[in-house]
Amino acid sequence: MQIIISPAKKMIVDEENFLPMSTPRYLQDTDQILQVMHALSYADVQNLWHTSDKLTKENYQNLQHMDLQHPLTPAILSYSGIQYQYMAPSIFSSTALEYLQKTLWILSGFYGALRPFDGVVPYRLEMNSQLQVADNKNLYEFWGDKLYRAVHRQGPIINLASKEYSQAITPYLEADDQFIDVIFTHFIDGKLKIKATLAKIARGEMVRFIVENQLTTIEQLKSFQSATYTFDASLSTAKRLVFINKS
Repeated sequence: MQIIISPAKKMIVDEENFLPMSTPRYLQDTDQILQVMHALSYADVQNLWHTSDKLTKENYQNLQHMDLQHPLTPAILSYSGIQYQYMAPSIFSSTALEYLQKTLWILSGFYGALRPFDGVVPYRLEMNSQLQVADNKNLYEFWGDKLYRAVHRQGPIINLASKEYSQAITPYLEADDQFIDVIFTHFIDGKLKIKATLAKIARGEMVRFIVENQLTTIEQLKSFQSATYTFDASLSTAKRLVFINKS
């Protein structure tokens, strides 16, 4: 089983809790992206990031001084968005952390595909950013099938990523691949709708559930329950597990 998740915009530097164990698989490609970004003007990056003046100034300053070798934080601790807060990797046991490193991939517009303990630096770059790198019109084209090749292992791929990131993989799926979408949804006015914040919380909780119990089959995922969501067999298929809040 391999799990894919999205990164978070908010990142921190943490050199105290855990040290990185590995180098990002596509670091040379990341350096190529960085060189392109270094050549952008302040106005260019603000347009790329769609950020306020305050956020642009902060991130532009970080970009000018970015060093891909320092200071490094394990990716799983560097991202600090709500999904990662509810995953709570800092309290995992050593056995759970070992399982996490083997099963989880964080997809990234900047780094491509990251293992949890790959050392990273804070950056700002979403996968759907319209950044031209070499002859590629955007990051999807730049990364091509590399993310798919990174996560493609024996067993199913469990998709807990947003569409922005999962669609960097889905065009390259082969007929015999098991790619399982996990959906957290609500009935609103008779229609199924996703509440983004609650879905992010549930994705983090599901990663923790998988890792702490060291799950190995799709069937085991169906037993996941949270304060908000319960598995709904009637809405699910062999390629899509739907967890619903009916309240």
